[in-house]
Amino acid sequence: MAVASSADRRRGPLRARTTAAFTGLTAGFVVALSLLMPATAGHADPKPSVKQLEKELAELGKESDKLIEDYYHGRREQQKAEKAEKAAREKLEAAQQVYDRESTQLRAMAVSEYIGGRPSHLTLIADSGQYTSTMSRMALSEFLVSQQEARLSGFARVRDEHERAQREAADRAKELDATADDIDERRKKAEKLIEKIKDKIDQLHKAPGRRSDGTFLPQLPGGSDNITPRMRLVKTLIEKRFDVPFGIGCYRAIQDGGQHPLGRACDFMLSRGGMMPTAAEIERGHEISEWAIKNARRLGIMYVIYRQRIWHVSTGGWRVMTDRGGTTANHYDHPHISVY
Repeated sequence: MAVASSADRRRGPLRARTTAAFTGLTAGFVVALSLLMPATAGHADPKPSVKQLEKELAELGKESDKLIEDYYHGRREQQKAEKAEKAAREKLEAAQQVYDRESTQLRAMAVSEYIGGRPSHLTLIADSGQYTSTMSRMALSEFLVSQQEARLSGFARVRDEHERAQREAADRAKELDATADDIDERRKKAEKLIEKIKDKIDQLHKAPGRRSDGTFLPQLPGGSDNITPRMRLVKTLIEKRFDVPFGIGCYRAIQDGGQHPLGRACDFMLSRGGMMPTAAEIERGHEISEWAIKNARRLGIMYVIYRQRIWHVSTGGWRVMTDRGGTTANHYDHPHISVY
């Protein structure tokens, strides 16, 4: 029967904890995905009601929360492993310094004995790096013998500590790598499920005033924000799905020939004061634009403008717009969304 090494015994507890955590994670993820899988051909269920979809969303939300909780638990485990690995590395460095110092002193003693004509096993120890408990003491004084034995004993302890520190550092590094891989996989699963939840939420909503042929009835603006119900739905969904910290501008009284005075357009700002957005905010603008295009026909979105380009639902694809002379005028600091 194979005997487990000391390294395997040290890794055992961490591996057991990781396995237990991932067993629960995998089970939860399978349940969540089963809610999203379509029925097989020939056994299609009736179209779910809004109440059923809301129930599914609630279950998915619980699974998502569990995945996130497991993810942060993994992060804490990683931080512990990083701390232990750092301590082991520092311990190894300290042991190496002592090891080098003791080796130098031991070699000096061996050389001194050799020059003095008193060869012993100490000379062989210094040259080969091997250790022995037997020495030829016949030609040495009692004082030198005791001095050598004390030095050899100390050197052996340093050597053993040095080897233990090396093994511990290697074990911690392996644990750290395994934990990091587990966390990355957990994060990807959580993000995938969260995205499915968000898509499911979007599917619950249809643009008001849609005719059976896919066209849309005209709507009047209303409410304190002076926008149409269709525009308000799009604005609300984007606010829930994306963080828009620099504000959303919709109704404008100025008659410029656009959709703002009609309450059918909103600007989702990525910066303030006409400043060029950061790289992260530019990416957020792309995400908002892509979401609008993906949901355009269902939500009654007519066109999207972003970064001096326009996408129209009737033609599809982006086309470049003429230069209007500024960051905001060219929509570099915000996506513009107009609805029917």
